[in-house]
Amino acid sequence: MSEKSSRSTTVAVARPPQESAADALSAAVDRAVLAPSLHNSQPWRFTVHADRLDVRADRTRHLASIDPPGRELVQSVGAALFNARVALAARGWAVDVRRCPSPDDPDLMAVLQLVDGPPDPGLAVLDSVVAQRRTNRRTFDATIPTDAELRSFTAAAVAEGAVLVPVLTGEQHRLVARLTQLADSQQQADPAYLAELARWTNRAPAEGDGIVAAAVPHVDGSAADDVPMRDFDTRGDGSLPPSSGVGAEHTLLVLGTRTDDEAAWLRSGEALQHVLLEITRAGWAASPLTQSVEIPLTRMELRAGLTWDTWPQTVLRIGHAGPTSATPRRQRTDVVSG
Repeated sequence: MSEKSSRSTTVAVARPPQESAADALSAAVDRAVLAPSLHNSQPWRFTVHADRLDVRADRTRHLASIDPPGRELVQSVGAALFNARVALAARGWAVDVRRCPSPDDPDLMAVLQLVDGPPDPGLAVLDSVVAQRRTNRRTFDATIPTDAELRSFTAAAVAEGAVLVPVLTGEQHRLVARLTQLADSQQQADPAYLAELARWTNRAPAEGDGIVAAAVPHVDGSAADDVPMRDFDTRGDGSLPPSSGVGAEHTLLVLGTRTDDEAAWLRSGEALQHVLLEITRAGWAASPLTQSVEIPLTRMELRAGLTWDTWPQTVLRIGHAGPTSATPRRQRTDVVSG
């Protein structure tokens, strides 16, 4: 069965003339690799067949200290999967998605099979913002999304089988702030975490992955954010202003799923990217604040105090900010076969 539109739209989608299935799948990979990933680790591989695309996890790029169970690795692959779905819809192709299809091959996270039928126009309209989406760690201003925009972001998560919980009250904000501070302090006290962070930060753009200095705030001790950004400035070379501007007036969202297995992690990555693209399309910037979901104790407290019957998978901040540069990407030949 081909995917159905997540919302009504009048946008017509036309298939490029004389485009082969293989060309469409190859173009989908070019969109998939623009997805966000933990520390820009890009833990994915793709195999292009004549009529389908295999989306695989590359566990050699697992950040074991920050992400012991591999949850954020799978989530990153889910974000790439969503970009591929968007690209195929925009090029006029309908797809059937089989997630986690082979217990004997756990690295095969999804297969996108081209099928007869109309493309999903609700996904197609997002293709134009895939390349515009950025993880923006700049200072946000004090504006907040409208109720209609928040409903749009929430609907995007629901369309992917997830839940989006806005942090609305002062008490809820204080909970997220306290748990983020606690988790951040525990991570900063872990030598293995610090060593892993150092390996993936301050990379030269030519290396094609990791966090470059131009994309992170300079840490000089002057920031006093309620909800601290992760300190990526491991060498003092960060180019952005010290403060992220995260205060009680800013919008925080918690993305969650009903279950907490690999299939749910994959869907949470698809939901995350769907939400991020809707945020981008609406003219907002976003960045993750994930420390509180990376420490088991603080994650459980966040669930008990805010998301209740859903497992928190990520925390986002939303605001308006100046532009930020694109992060580097690996060579296509390193991630694509077939």
